[in-house]
Amino acid sequence: MDKYIINKNSQSNGDHEVHNVTKGCNYLPQSQNQVEVGNFSNCQQAVAKAKSNWPTNRINGCYWCSRACHTS
Repeated sequence: MDKYIINKNSQSNGDHEVHNVTKGCNYLPQSQNQVEVGNFSNCQQAVAKAKSNWPTNRINGCYWCSRACHTS
């Protein structure tokens, strides 16, 4: 199981990105901008959880560490 976080700040396109902390990512937000999503087997589960926690936000997987869930 990998640990996932979401960036409190949105990207320029409005997306809040979900990152895989366990695998590491060169594009993690600063620690004060990270919100823990939880531990999941894959990014699809993490993004689904993030979307259920923040239904009004646009949520996307990070291109670099959660590429299978990156849609925009």
